[in-house]
Amino acid sequence: MFSFSFALSFMFAWNLQVAAVPYPAPPPMRRADVSVVTQMSSSQLADLAPYTEFARAAYCSPTIVTGWQCGQACEAVPGFEVSLTGGDDDNIQYYYVGYWPTENTVVVAHEGTDPTQLLSDLTDADVLMERLDPTLFPGVNSSVEVHSGFANEHALTASIILKEVKSLISQYNANSVTLVGHSLGGALAELDCVFMALNLPSSIAIKGVTYGTPRVGNPAWAALFDSLISDFQRINNMKDIIPIVPGRFMGFSHVQGEVHIVSDGYAVECPGNDDATDALCTIQTVPNILAGDILNHLGPYQGIYIGTIYCT
Repeated sequence: MFSFSFALSFMFAWNLQVAAVPYPAPPPMRRADVSVVTQMSSSQLADLAPYTEFARAAYCSPTIVTGWQCGQACEAVPGFEVSLTGGDDDNIQYYYVGYWPTENTVVVAHEGTDPTQLLSDLTDADVLMERLDPTLFPGVNSSVEVHSGFANEHALTASIILKEVKSLISQYNANSVTLVGHSLGGALAELDCVFMALNLPSSIAIKGVTYGTPRVGNPAWAALFDSLISDFQRINNMKDIIPIVPGRFMGFSHVQGEVHIVSDGYAVECPGNDDATDALCTIQTVPNILAGDILNHLGPYQGIYIGTIYCT
């Protein structure tokens, strides 16, 4: 699978000393369904913080995520009730499922991976796409294809996660499911959005918030996603390289919902799927991997860093 070993622990060490601050529940958000580049307000940016902490917590061992005792990330979203954890940080990424009473939503979060290894994997000329498994994604047209590695990783946990999600919806009468992840975890959360939409009652709202997400599938995948998921934001940080791979020339395309953090406190919503020509949007800011900065993949996402070394 994807390697996790990286030695960036000396970077941003000061951030580890910042005490976690509980965040109020955010109001409902929507994807960046805009026709022109639109600056986000300070309150909109602040509303993303709980989701960022959920993504950060996914890097923590299940032994401390169980009971929601994972340090700053868990302390920042008090009251969250974890019901399922899993993964081995090797063949299967860490993941967790739980209930967020404040929002009456079930949250599913997936761990990401070492950005340098992920970059290598996603720029390989032999990157393959495959059709979605019809047993997991019923009724999807055969023209829809996604990255084979992402599809295989997603399939390892899809059924057990869906079973837990259904159980929590029944137990708490939850009215929505929220999918969160960073890096590879963001790709898995993007797949989860469609997976949940196809396997849950239409009365259950699906929401996704991802960070530093690579391209997941082809234009047919993007079109399917955009037709099913109306509440989605994929957040790119500054000159992060991961969101521009695999390349569009390889047949990949992003879904809608880009939010690009230009600098601390300044972010914009970008229109379209993967074709925003404004200088503030990612494919213009980072036209190729040589123009990017892999460290931006870790953050800060409005002051919050995400990665194994930030599970404190």
